[in-house]
This record gives sequence, C-alpha cells and structure tokens, in this order.
Amino acid sequence: MTIATTPNLPPNRWQQIFQPLTIPALAIFSALVFGSIVIVLTDLPVLDAFKNFASAPGAAFSAAWAAIVTAYSSLFEGSLGSPSVIIAALQSGDSAAIAKAFYPVTDSLVAATPYIFAGLAVAVGFRCGLFNIGVEGQLFIGAICSVWVGFAVKGLPAIIHIPLALLAGAAGGAAWAFVPAILKAKTGAHEVINTIMMNYIAFRLSEWLLNGPLMRPGTANPVSPFIEPSAELPRFFPDPIRFHAGFFIALAVAAFVYWLLFKTTLGFELRTVGANPNAAKYAGMNITRNIVIGMCLSGALGGLAGANEVLGVNHNLANAFSSGYGFDSIALALLGKSHPFGVVLAALLFGTLRSGATRMQNVAQIPIDIISVIQALIIAFIAAPAIIRAIYRLKVVGEGEGAVFTRGWGK
Repeated sequence: MTIATTPNLPPNRWQQIFQPLTIPALAIFSALVFGSIVIVLTDLPVLDAFKNFASAPGAAFSAAWAAIVTAYSSLFEGSLGSPSVIIAALQSGDSAAIAKAFYPVTDSLVAATPYIFAGLAVAVGFRCGLFNIGVEGQLFIGAICSVWVGFAVKGLPAIIHIPLALLAGAAGGAAWAFVPAILKAKTGAHEVINTIMMNYIAFRLSEWLLNGPLMRPGTANPVSPFIEPSAELPRFFPDPIRFHAGFFIALAVAAFVYWLLFKTTLGFELRTVGANPNAAKYAGMNITRNIVIGMCLSGALGGLAGANEVLGVNHNLANAFSSGYGFDSIALALLGKSHPFGVVLAALLFGTLRSGATRMQNVAQIPIDIISVIQALIIAFIAAPAIIRAIYRLKVVGEGEGAVFTRGWGK
C-alpha cells in the first residue's frame, strides 16, 4: 500500500513577506493584552468594582472593559487623532481646523524621527556583529557638533547651512564611535564596555560645555544659544505643529542604509564579517577595516539622531535633551529584525506610543509608565520568540529569524 505524501514546497511570495512579520505582530498584540491586565490592576475604580464581584460580576467586568477601552482609545486619539474630528475638519475646509485635527499624527511622526536614526544605528551594528550600546552618547556628541555649526557659522544660505550642520552631527557621532571601533579591531576590547564608558564621557562633556563654552550669554541655565534660522530644518506647518523635514531625511537615510547593506560589495562584506568573521577572513576580507567602518557608520547614524533634535525640534541644546532614544533604539533594532525597513516600522510604533501616552494619562488617568511596560513586553516577546510560539502554538519554520545579533563576548 502506497501512502501519498505532501512535498515540502518552498514558501510562496506572500509567505516570504508575511512570515517574518508573524512573531512581531503577535508580540505587539500580546503586549497590548498584558498591558490591559496591568491597566485593570492599577485602576482604583475597577478594583473597587471587583470587591463586589460575588454580588455583581457583570458590573466588575464592565468597569474593567470600560477602563481598557478608555485607555487605548485615548492612546489612539493622542497619537493618530480623533476620526470624527478629522472628518469634521476636512468637511469644513478650514486650514487651521485641519492642521489642528492632524496635529497628533504629525507629532507622532516627530517623535518617531529620532527613533528611526537611532534604530538604524543599532541595526547597522548588529549586522556587522557589533553591539553598539553607545548610540546615546553618539547622539549627544552629534547634537553638540550640529548645534555649534548651527549658531557659530553665520551668513550661509539654508541650502548650505542645513547639510553642513547635519554632516557635522554625523561626523561627531562617527568620531565618537571610532574610539571603541579601533579598540575592538586592534585589541579585541569588547565594544559593549567601551561604548558604555564613552556614553558617560559624552554626558559629562555635554554638561561641561553647556555650563561653560556653549552656555548662552546672559543666562544662568545650562543651554546653548539658538541656532541660526538658516540651520533650522524646514517646518511644513505653522506653530504649534512641529512636523519638519527631518522625517523625510530619516526615510531617505533608511533607504540608503538598505541599499548600502544589501546592494553593495561593502555591505556584503560588513554583513559577512558580522555573521562569520572567520569565513570572511578566509575569503580575503579585511576584518579590521570592516569593523571600523561598521562602527563608524553606526555612530554617524546616532549623531544624525542628535542633529535632528537640535535642528528640527529644539533649535538649541539643553542638558538631558534626549529621553533615552539611544537606549530605546536597541529595542527598535530587535523589533525591526535589524532590517532598515523593519526599524522604520518599529520606530513609527514607538513614536505613536510615546506621542499618545500623555493623552492617555490625562484622559484615562492611566500612569504614563504603562507605555514603558508595553514596550518592555514587546521586546521580551521578540527576544524570546519561543514564548509566542508556545502561546499561539506556532510551528518552527526555520532556525533563522532574520535578526543579526552580536557574536558574544571576546569573539
């Protein structure tokens, strides 16, 4: 008796596209579900309703559902706007009303922009087999260089001043990353330790400069002078909308990084060194050169994140101007599978969560820290995909998840 067997057919085009997105999508969904549980457990009226659960279980569940709906609806409206308000504004044709209706969307894009740059920085490091945990410090140095070019260089037209300030930020970040890069390439010193130390140096250097050479004249606050108008990234709408050209620059940089990594010989060498340095060396690739190039490219992207903030949003430099973009970018690179386009999508998600968190706190009285909890859960599920597979009973299709991580300590 012959038993017919189904051959293992290769995945079709749609499976190739959506299969890598399964784990991240389910991780986001699961994080929102667990976030709902945290919302219920931290909502006092809901807890009071559950005290009478035995006599009125329906009221308890209704209160819990209302708290969850209120929290996530306010998060949605705070990050993407209210659909009814947007429709009414479009029907009115009033430009001011339309701009106000779309303000949450534009603010989410503003919040996502530094995440794109910083996430790309970490992703490039991962692709090269390097764990660049120093993006936050490179971001600070890039901001310092950009703001100095922005206010100290005068008399230039915007078409020259803006690129010059951006290049200064990228060069500053690359120079700051060069130190751990050369130490890694020449001595084998692990980049995690060195980049952490460089972070602390960057933070203290920034404080000293803002309390000394870069302090704005006539003020006692540690803040730099405002940059020249010719160095400001163009904004597309009047105040208070902050949406600026930095978002489109970030998208262009992401496309460039994709082209560099996957369409050029240099990118192939960087990825090969990251995946298997022994094989790369056997193939005749210069390991030292590629480590230095990869780390410096990562640092340049981190520097652009800082340049974006001072040229597009703040127009000056103040102490602690970054709210941890460099550290959050590690999570972005993991969520985006170290792919430039995946990083962009992850940055848009984090920017949306960050932008809507304030409204969620004001409307639903939910602590803003719940967003950090949701972000942490997303990363935990991404870093341990076996949890998602166990929860949703997914089959293991292949060993590779598409992400590229570092090779380990001392290797």
